[in-house]
Amino acid sequence: MKKNPKVNEVNEFLEIASDFEDPLEVIRESLSNAYDANASTIEIEIRSREMGSDIIIDDDGDGMTLRDLESFFDLGNSRKTDSIGYKGHGTKIFYKSDRIVVNTASDEANLRAEMDEPWKKLNQRELPQYEVTETPVRKGNSGTRIRIRNFRSGQGFDPESLTYNKIEHYLKWKTIAGSTAYLFDDEDREMNITVKLGDEIDDSRSKLETTTRFEFPEEQLDPDTSSEFPAERMCKHYEPTEVEVEHDGGTATLQIVGMVGGKAARNELPTYGKHSAQFGVWLAKDHIKVERLNEAISHDNEFLHFFFVVNCQDIELSANRESIRNKSSSVYQRLTEEAEYYLSKVTQDPWFKEYLEVRRDAEIKRRARNRRSSLKERRERVESGQSLDPTNRTEVLLALERFNGKSDASTIIVEDFEPSADVHAIVRQGGKLRNAAVHHSLTDHFEDDLTFEEVNLIICWEYGDPTTLREYERTGYLGGEIEFQLESNGLVYEDDGQSFIEILCLNQESDEVTRQAVISD
Repeated sequence: MKKNPKVNEVNEFLEIASDFEDPLEVIRESLSNAYDANASTIEIEIRSREMGSDIIIDDDGDGMTLRDLESFFDLGNSRKTDSIGYKGHGTKIFYKSDRIVVNTASDEANLRAEMDEPWKKLNQRELPQYEVTETPVRKGNSGTRIRIRNFRSGQGFDPESLTYNKIEHYLKWKTIAGSTAYLFDDEDREMNITVKLGDEIDDSRSKLETTTRFEFPEEQLDPDTSSEFPAERMCKHYEPTEVEVEHDGGTATLQIVGMVGGKAARNELPTYGKHSAQFGVWLAKDHIKVERLNEAISHDNEFLHFFFVVNCQDIELSANRESIRNKSSSVYQRLTEEAEYYLSKVTQDPWFKEYLEVRRDAEIKRRARNRRSSLKERRERVESGQSLDPTNRTEVLLALERFNGKSDASTIIVEDFEPSADVHAIVRQGGKLRNAAVHHSLTDHFEDDLTFEEVNLIICWEYGDPTTLREYERTGYLGGEIEFQLESNGLVYEDDGQSFIEILCLNQESDEVTRQAVISD
């Protein structure tokens, strides 16, 4: 006896809609749909409501026929196999609402579709229905308006979370608004984008206007010899390159474009989220960035200096477009091989080698100046009879001895000290042994690229530059996220698990300004 497998339609809709976790994805899907419909303009308006968000999406595209409207509401029923949203998954994010109303005009029909309580019904294991009405066609008036009531945006659209600045960066990083397609096709179609937020969300301006084109920072090939950081604004563009690769299933085209730049140049990019999670080599489909392939850059080169997009239409994406599904395929294997080869040529570029050399020379000179300045200050301090101001790990532990005599905290006794090891000291506190990193400044731990794997205590003389600490919070550290909780005398590091590292700052009184600067940021 033969039997056909069955699909639970309600569960499928519910799962697909739930896969879209970031509420900003409703903007991404709206832009992709409008672009697929040949729109030249799209306007998105978002207002905060007690039960969610009201969203209105207007575009001047081709509009939808009855068949297109069915594809809009159906799952996996799209006819446009070459479009961005060809699977019909993306619009299911709209189901996370109380009501969806679509008014659309095409050369074939004027249609209105209404769906009530889609999210409530799906969660009650009921498939929501929609009603379609048709009115006479008015030529030359094509376009689509979608109204979504009480969209379940969670806290993502709250005034504390959503700003014009955040949306602008999201658009350029995660949507068709950050497309590099125009760099490969002079006739690539540009779409104008307008986003309006209710004043209750962000009243800093009336609207955001942009287009579907990602722009790189201006090139600056030469170092700034007048600056203490001469390589910081250096930047080189690597011209758009198309590469044909053969694989078991045929051929695929890779479109590669990017830049190498210093920190100041990279800061001009509209990054979304932690800097450490933004730079490197991005794989893209439809010129929308999907996943990074930083292993394409040799281990000798820090990926943060690179920003490249490798677009390939033959990669397959998950339902929410957040990951690549066909990594075991021959096309993905060839794609990664070609990306690695391309980046190896970039790292051999004489300009890139000069850029690294400029950075190294400037760092050596800065360290030499700092050493000379430090030695001078130390001699002046000793001659004037001032109190101890440690400059190295040994002197920090000497200061710890003095701290033990003045502090009400339990005494810390150094049982073992190896300044060249990752764990500099083993100390005893309250009868228990603890692994300690020892630094003059807390920032030294990060500048030395030391991990937190075996460390549960950091002993330092001072916290260091608050700007540097805030930058690590923003960009991350060694692939993980970090949060300084100096008011609790510690930090939280999260990378495959969360760890709290206690910080003992021996010069807390003089370093209170730094503590408050970090806490209040």
